[in-house]
Amino acid sequence: MDVLTEALASMRTDRPASVRTNGRAPWGLRMPPTAGAGFHVVLCGGCWLIPKLSTGPADPVRLEAGDVIFLRAGPEHVLTDEPGTPAGVAGAEYFQDDELVGAYNIGGSGELTSLLCGNYHLDRARPHPLVSQLPELIHLRTRDGRHPQLTSAVQLLRTELDGPRIGSSGIVPALIDSLLLYILRAWMDECPTRSAGWATALKDPAIAPALAAMHADPANSWTVESLAGRAGLSRAAFAKKFNTMVGEPPLTYLTRWRMTTAARLLRESDAPLAAVAARTGYGSEFAFAKAFKREYGQAPGGYRRAHAMPVEAVAA
Repeated sequence: MDVLTEALASMRTDRPASVRTNGRAPWGLRMPPTAGAGFHVVLCGGCWLIPKLSTGPADPVRLEAGDVIFLRAGPEHVLTDEPGTPAGVAGAEYFQDDELVGAYNIGGSGELTSLLCGNYHLDRARPHPLVSQLPELIHLRTRDGRHPQLTSAVQLLRTELDGPRIGSSGIVPALIDSLLLYILRAWMDECPTRSAGWATALKDPAIAPALAAMHADPANSWTVESLAGRAGLSRAAFAKKFNTMVGEPPLTYLTRWRMTTAARLLRESDAPLAAVAARTGYGSEFAFAKAFKREYGQAPGGYRRAHAMPVEAVAA
């Protein structure tokens, strides 16, 4: 079970929105806050990112061709050829385009910078702890041989965007979806090996198998003892290590994952409530509905009606 993929899929509420932004100096673009996670890939040229994080405005960040930016909570930020250049606001039309990836042209007649900009629609009301533990801003450089898989994904995207061919309508959305996994994998590779948190939990020889077991079979009657057996540790040692790395006790995380799985099934399928209850470890529809309402504040049926995903987004 790929815990990273499952965790991200559990938060996904729609397909990514993306647009190719072409700026010719002088240019500046203010991106308003978005509900989800923002990303930028510099396809050619260079520019500056001026982020506004939860702690307030941050120092400008220089971006060059091949750089990738991930903004965990979609904060307001500015992209510009130079700090100080006036920045217009990206309006509602920014992502409204019938093309495979929309095009947005801005600026004067100077040097060209081309970026792929967009956001991943993620449920920020109940974020998976893997995502909530991420830095607000991740800046990855793919030059000089760093992160070869991420580099390849960026190069493939640029090739498809520069010269769309037969199959591009399927390839580009899949590459943009995959880009999020490549970004997080590259960031985890850069994390110190002795740091706590999900970046190390997913690679830890004891904790990773326990997480994979819960993700693969949330309906199982897992106990701390049975999970410790998967980890090859004593009950006490496992519970302490899990709590340190993941940020909560094993059975608390199991309940969270069961509810997260249930919400995803309600959004993405028409499975009967009894089937959803069985797949998430509840012996009756009543017990499941009570637990779900306690976690989400509404009954499963009401949640399904309010949050059902479009068919095309589920199929993506």
